[in-house]
Amino acid sequence: MVGYDSKAQGAAPSPEEVALAGSAAGMVTRALISPLDVLKIRFQLQIEPVSSQRPEGKYWGIFQASRCIHSEEGLSAFWKGHIPAQFLSICYGAVQFTSFEFLTEMVHKMTPYDSQTAGVHFLCGGLAACTATVICQPLDTLRTRFAAQGEPKVYSNLRHAVVAMCRSEGVMTFYRGLSPTLVAVFPYAGLQFFSYNVFKKLLAPPPKNGNSGGNLRSLVCGSGAGMISKTITYPFDLFKKRLQVGGFEAARIHFGQVRSYRGLLDCMVQIAKEEGIRGFFKGLSPSLVKAAFSTGFTFFWYEFFLNAMRNLRESRMTDSLTKDLKEK
Repeated sequence: MVGYDSKAQGAAPSPEEVALAGSAAGMVTRALISPLDVLKIRFQLQIEPVSSQRPEGKYWGIFQASRCIHSEEGLSAFWKGHIPAQFLSICYGAVQFTSFEFLTEMVHKMTPYDSQTAGVHFLCGGLAACTATVICQPLDTLRTRFAAQGEPKVYSNLRHAVVAMCRSEGVMTFYRGLSPTLVAVFPYAGLQFFSYNVFKKLLAPPPKNGNSGGNLRSLVCGSGAGMISKTITYPFDLFKKRLQVGGFEAARIHFGQVRSYRGLLDCMVQIAKEEGIRGFFKGLSPSLVKAAFSTGFTFFWYEFFLNAMRNLRESRMTDSLTKDLKEK
């Protein structure tokens, strides 16, 4: 079960086990969903409509964009920015789940509320995600820059990108888009944990020993939770991506029109005027597919790795007790 559970039998996972499981879940999930992430970012950054009925921009839809990227940039383009993205996923997964487990335990011990209620999961999930976002934002900006650039590349590798961005734009450029990210991430992550909690209880009650493992139920519940939370908070993710590529316009010219924004409010106003309300939801289709797989796999692998470490720990304890009994 995700979150502190006082009713679970056996010892609760240690912070180290939680961090390791969160990191491993993030790493595996990132490798699987990277192509969808690249498509989503390309759609979000396109000023022209993303529509097969009005093919004004470079990309019209998921299949057309996939063919276009593959023919122009090769198969590896779907994993552009994968190294900073992996750093982001590993770091984010560790911080988010460690914070979440810590917060739910504190709620149980210091308040009258049950740590396994959906409302507690919403609050703790949102706070945990905000903590992880502040720590990992520079990696997210780097990931976006790499995924957004075409050919020829502006940044040849991660070190080159960090040095170039620091010299030309300053250190604070790594935190571009942080405001809309924090505004969106609290309800987004909160809804993820909230919906996951609700779906798990609706589909089947958790086993008495608190060991839900990494099974199909976790995958289905996580996928549903991801789609719900992504749909509700999607515009803020788009604002963040537009702001993160500020100062990066030269690399975007051959993709179509480019825009500069003075901040979050200016970004929202310009998009509303030029692209309409539908502009706030550009890239939603691949984003929903990505959210379903990403959130589903994240919870699946997180519970899978926690379960594996729990079984390993219990096996070692059993072996140790057996050995002590034999010696006596």
